[in-house]
Amino acid sequence: MVELEKEVLPLPPRYRFRDLLLGDWQADDRVQVEFYVNENTFKERLKLFFIKNQRSSLRVRLFNFFLKVLSCLLYILRVLLDDPREETEERTGFLKQNASSHIRSQFDWSLIIWVNRPLPLWALQVLVAFISFSETMLLVYLSYKGNVWEQVLRIPFILEMISTVPFVITVILPTLRNLFIPVFLNCWLAKHALENMINDLHRAIQRTHSAMFNQVLILISTLVCLMFTCICGIQHLERAGNNLTLFDSLYFCVVTFSTVGFGDVTPQIWPSQLLVVIMICVALIVLPIQFEQLAFLWMERQKSGGNYSRYRAQTEKHVVLCVSCLKIDLLMDFLNEFFAHPRLQDYYVVILCPAEMDVQVRRVLHIPLWAQRVIYLQGSALKDQDLMRAKMDDAEACFILSNRFEVDRFAADHQTILRAWAVKDFAPNCPLYVQILKPENKFHVKFADHVVCEEEFKYAMLALNCVCPATSTLITLLIHSSRGQEGGASSVDQWQRTYRRCSANEVHHIQLEESKFFGEYQGKSFTFASFHAHKKYGVCLIGVRRLDTSNILLNPGPCHIMSASDTCFYINISKEENSAFVRDHREPMRGPGGDPRGIPQTIYHGLTRLPVHSIIASMGTVAIDLQDSSDSSPEGQGSGGKTLALPAMGESAEERRHSIAPVLELVDGVNGATFDLLGDQSEDEGGEEGKEEGIRDQKGYPLNSPYIGSSPALCHLLQEKMPFCCLRLDKACPHIPFEDARSYGFKNKLIIVSAESAGNGLYNFVVPLRAYYRPRKELNPIVLLLESIPEADFLEAICWFPMVFYTVGSIDNLDSLLRCGVTFADTMVVVDKESSMIAEEDYMADAKTIVNVQTLFRLFPALSIITELTHPANMRFMQFKVKDHYSLALSKLEKKERENGSNLVFMFRLPFAAGRVFSVSMLDTLLYQSFVKDYMISIARLLLGLDSMPGSGFLCVMKITEEDLWIRTYGRLYQKLCSSTGDIPIGIYRTEAQKLPVSESQVSITVEDYEDTREPREPLLCRSGPHRNSTSSEPPSSSSSHSSEHPLLRRKSMQWARRLSRKGGRGSGGAKGPGSTAERISQQRLTLFRRSERQELNSLVRTRMKHLGLSPTGFNGMTDQCNRLSYILINPSPDTRLELHDVVYLIRPDPLSAVPNQGGSRKPSGGRSEGHRFGSQDSTHL
Repeated sequence: MVELEKEVLPLPPRYRFRDLLLGDWQADDRVQVEFYVNENTFKERLKLFFIKNQRSSLRVRLFNFFLKVLSCLLYILRVLLDDPREETEERTGFLKQNASSHIRSQFDWSLIIWVNRPLPLWALQVLVAFISFSETMLLVYLSYKGNVWEQVLRIPFILEMISTVPFVITVILPTLRNLFIPVFLNCWLAKHALENMINDLHRAIQRTHSAMFNQVLILISTLVCLMFTCICGIQHLERAGNNLTLFDSLYFCVVTFSTVGFGDVTPQIWPSQLLVVIMICVALIVLPIQFEQLAFLWMERQKSGGNYSRYRAQTEKHVVLCVSCLKIDLLMDFLNEFFAHPRLQDYYVVILCPAEMDVQVRRVLHIPLWAQRVIYLQGSALKDQDLMRAKMDDAEACFILSNRFEVDRFAADHQTILRAWAVKDFAPNCPLYVQILKPENKFHVKFADHVVCEEEFKYAMLALNCVCPATSTLITLLIHSSRGQEGGASSVDQWQRTYRRCSANEVHHIQLEESKFFGEYQGKSFTFASFHAHKKYGVCLIGVRRLDTSNILLNPGPCHIMSASDTCFYINISKEENSAFVRDHREPMRGPGGDPRGIPQTIYHGLTRLPVHSIIASMGTVAIDLQDSSDSSPEGQGSGGKTLALPAMGESAEERRHSIAPVLELVDGVNGATFDLLGDQSEDEGGEEGKEEGIRDQKGYPLNSPYIGSSPALCHLLQEKMPFCCLRLDKACPHIPFEDARSYGFKNKLIIVSAESAGNGLYNFVVPLRAYYRPRKELNPIVLLLESIPEADFLEAICWFPMVFYTVGSIDNLDSLLRCGVTFADTMVVVDKESSMIAEEDYMADAKTIVNVQTLFRLFPALSIITELTHPANMRFMQFKVKDHYSLALSKLEKKERENGSNLVFMFRLPFAAGRVFSVSMLDTLLYQSFVKDYMISIARLLLGLDSMPGSGFLCVMKITEEDLWIRTYGRLYQKLCSSTGDIPIGIYRTEAQKLPVSESQVSITVEDYEDTREPREPLLCRSGPHRNSTSSEPPSSSSSHSSEHPLLRRKSMQWARRLSRKGGRGSGGAKGPGSTAERISQQRLTLFRRSERQELNSLVRTRMKHLGLSPTGFNGMTDQCNRLSYILINPSPDTRLELHDVVYLIRPDPLSAVPNQGGSRKPSGGRSEGHRFGSQDSTHL
């Protein structure tokens, strides 16, 4: 050990702490090395100052430019002081005789070689020439790279030598002081210095002018130099001729170069004539080249769009639209929606697109309405230079849209993400509005102010369409700006006028203390404020937002007390600021002692006249009087205000009548949460059924999400996840032996989704249909019809949800449809295929989808089909019928709407009005509207169930049955809902019979058809008995309901069919032998010939079902829904009459929040509440 310590050497001095403190470590053997020593030489320093440094070289070139201009000015001064006549008399004394005949051949060369130059002027010119010469030689020295001839033979160097060296020589030889020197050639050197100066100016201040500006400047400089050279040359040469002045030379050059040629001033001697010829040749060579470059740049400028003015960006407001490919439909949707708001009329729209402007886009941008407000720039958002051209740092907002027509949608999202990052890096303070396609890419742009994920909204909207009919149409109408004047005088049907008027309703906001609509309800409950605001002003209060939070609560329930700082969100045709309030002449009725809680003053609000671009419609809301004549006594007034009740009728007056309780201002008592997270209110009714089926579920949050950024949602979940093999519906496994939907014995009808692949966005289709507030007995089985087997990650995400299956097949294959249970389905959702979104011809991307859906519509007429299209214009082909006169009338109406510039030209198409068709491009306006209404995306997500805020309600529906018709009007229904369950109605989905003559094929029927419709059938999807489906999107119909729509035609057809059958029976019964066989074959041939198209399709389906081993007894292909039309009424007036089978959209309070203990018990339901009825048992008799 001692030997090891002896071998350890001490540390060097620079590593010892004592030496480090004393500084001894600095005296070591290290050597300092200096780099870039060559830059410290004198030549390198000069080069750095004159050439490399941007600002110093700019000053040098600017000095050089002014020096050349000064030399030209000195030459003009010398010409003005010169008099050639005096020189002629002094030198030769020559008297001109017959000058006109001999001047071309005989002239004095001395007048051309010698000039009169005063001494001070000469000294000044020598000084300028010496400085120019020194600077030129210095730059040649600094630019020398081994080849001296490269520097010497340059044209600027030669011109510099011609204009400076003679002046240096005159200093040595004074006799040459008056020698003519072509100093005017310095104008070309000034032009050269100007070009270099502009380049250095761009480098120095980091701002680039357009190439068009540079080329125009060069062209002007060339013209000026050419004219100045010609003027000075003609004037000097004509000293020996006509002795022209500078003005005469200018006049001659202008007349000559403009090809006018008056002939009053002409050169008299051949040198000047030769100069004119040379200058004309030079002009013919140089100017066309300059003009060609200018024209080329002009064309390029038209393609690229130039720049957005910095002055305009600082004085005017503008937004930037970044797209990778600009289509005319996208452009018109953006412009119509953006400029629909009155306060955005003064904004400019700058479009930044890397692609060349399309012909249709160019044609639209030439329209005067858009030409002054839309600027197209060809460029990339990834280049700071292009972002500088668009003045992104001064923009009010930047919209970044993804290209949904890209073959690879992930690549399109990646491009959008990079654009968003580039814009955020260049202009951190610019608000970003980003559209993304795939939900898994959403978290990359989470920093943006507003993000719309296309697949999230699309699948959630399609899912709600299955349980809440026409949700897609409802959301589309709410996010589109409309004046409520679509159709106009062309709307001949009552449903079109009502539908048009209600389509103008939008979501607006206002602070309660500043509102006349809601200001008087401060300190009152939310339901009280919502009902009375609708009763008094016709507005529908749907949500609030507290001052201390950014979360919006839809229908927080009667427990929420309105505060002065609350922001109220309401549905109305116009916002309150654009409404006028006109007080009625009637005296308001008050309670005893002037109680202000009596009936409020009846106020009708009209609409002010607004500009053309305003979205305000001319429809006013109607304030209805909800009092009952039998309760107008003072006692009734003092007991809480007027309520609704049916008048007593005859003997039933003594019985208990239906009535409506008043809406309380404040809630007296509050119970705890009546909704158990681990239970279900429907378990008592359906517990035995659940035990029989072996379904054990619970409520909780999904354990596995297929992508990052999905909002947590409380759902129905299985206690144990389903094995992957059990998720396959059409194949048996060791756990479940069933191979078709009928074997499962589902109590509710199926919901089938046809998609190309199981993308992560499909997860958002399952979640809203398994939300916790939907009773378990109303859950519909979901079957995913996919063209390929889904990946394990997706199966892991959906295996926790009850009754979710998948099959592998295609929508264009009848066998695949039958295997997935299409005959037992209530709704089928057809999702647009990503691979078919691109077609060589516009609008052909939907061709395959439309034809497949038309085939489904023919094969299964009772099936409710919801289709997604790429282009909204293709909605006219859905359920296409050639000889349908009503469809032709709607087509003409759509054309008129397009001519009038409507934002929703397709709104009157029956498939769109009924919510049977949806295009994802309709969601683009949601992003555009968020620029003015920053809350629209949040409200849409809450309505669709994508987000769930504690205390916020959800969208559901209820169906009006015969038991509910006693309510009579929408206003009474509003009061009944607010007083009993706290629900807020926002609209009606109405279905009417289409009273129009139908084609012959729809009413023709044969004996076989008639007998088939009368054939008894087994209950569908149920082995134990029939079960009414509470989530059906259509009113209940039977085989007799359709036949009752056209009784006369059907009766005639039946009589004809019976007579035909009797004749055939008598003919075949009396014949024997070979003749009877021939008659039988002839009768079969006649029957097949007369068989309708409907029968052929039914026979095809039944044959395929038998071939696949499926029982055809559950198939009913004779139900036809073609003669019904459906449409939406958003926020109808309170006096709107309720009709049978009306579906009312409700915003129901959160079941997890505290509810008042009054009225009946709430039944949470996302679908139609069959048990939600208004009988006397849940109302208070007054």
